[in-house]
Amino acid sequence: MNAFDRADMWRGAVPRLTFLPLVEYALAVIALLLFSQALLGPLLADPEQPDASEALRLVWLPVYGVTLLLVAVRPLAVLDVMIRAWPLVALALLAALSTFWSLDPDVTSRRALALAFTTLFGLWLAARFDWRGLLTVLAVTFAILMAGSALAGALFPAFGVMHEIHPGAWRGLWWEKNTLGAMMGWAMLAFTGLAAFDAKRRLIWLALLAPAFALVLLSTSRTALLAALIALAGPMMIAMARRDFTFGAMAVMAGLTGVGLAALVIAIGPMVLLEALGRDATLTGRTDIWEALFRQMADRPLLGFGYGVFWQVENGPAFWVRQETVWPVPTAHNGWLETALSMGLFGVAIAAIAYLGALISAAWRLFSGNETYWALTFLIMWGLISFSESNLAEQNSMMWVMFTATAAKLAQPRAAAP
Repeated sequence: MNAFDRADMWRGAVPRLTFLPLVEYALAVIALLLFSQALLGPLLADPEQPDASEALRLVWLPVYGVTLLLVAVRPLAVLDVMIRAWPLVALALLAALSTFWSLDPDVTSRRALALAFTTLFGLWLAARFDWRGLLTVLAVTFAILMAGSALAGALFPAFGVMHEIHPGAWRGLWWEKNTLGAMMGWAMLAFTGLAAFDAKRRLIWLALLAPAFALVLLSTSRTALLAALIALAGPMMIAMARRDFTFGAMAVMAGLTGVGLAALVIAIGPMVLLEALGRDATLTGRTDIWEALFRQMADRPLLGFGYGVFWQVENGPAFWVRQETVWPVPTAHNGWLETALSMGLFGVAIAAIAYLGALISAAWRLFSGNETYWALTFLIMWGLISFSESNLAEQNSMMWVMFTATAAKLAQPRAAAP
């Protein structure tokens, strides 16, 4: 046995001689369950002011400690990912720097620290796992959340089903129905994405699509239903494009045409299209909020009002937004506007670089690589949702962890492996 054979034997024996890989997988799943804010949120916090709960704050301290420990095991790998995914690091750094011009420096410093650890955990996921490993962690996490939500709705309807608002709609382990629907939409994509890698268990992962879709329907969330359909259609379109070049060319052209039409609609006025479709041009009051926010953003266009504080300072600019809209607006209902409020146009520009860079990288892999089934569909879904929900650069958010991990993996060389 030569030196190379002994080295190969040693590398192959390491996973069997140490519990480290198993521990890393387990800690990753546990942390993601906490980042999903399932169960703990409804039990420990007020949905209107989740950050006000001292008990919930204490939950995050061990998560941050474990994150530091996991990074310390693979510091060079994480550093390499941080360099390649520099826009994500820059966004977290800008959030921290915004403490110096924040309306409430204490709140900004606390939330910016939480965002830094949330981002760091996503970067560690990208450094530690290959695509199959990452999707395995996500799929296992979603399977646990799916099972828990099904049990909550079926066996404990007082907790798992809404009664006062949207009576009869399932909410599972979260505060309200839309979160359950959104989580199950992402679950469907994770199951489909992992099925592309795990041939041995493919039928199992695909079989999980049915209960996940059932929970989407039970949530009665229309946005989640659309997301679930995209989660199903996206991988199917990619698979069909790879089978037939003509269909692939048509799919690419259709996508480019759709993007062009969307840009045209935005340029000439989206109200024209909305009225033609017979929809309320205010988008359930969102455009009223956005118009009021644009007027406030004019005061601090470049740097914003500080990360995570715009809606917390009751006598600040949020007061005038609520006066104009005549209701207690909690968020901008738009990830890009929320980022502009927190970190100004500089923050929006960095976030756009991170998103477009990841999207271009995923689109470039349209005809090769199983990771495309997850990555490209995920980024399209995430991008669409970002225009109606505040899902960009959220602290302690599973959504931001998934985006960070996906974008960071796409920034790595394709041959890279942990």
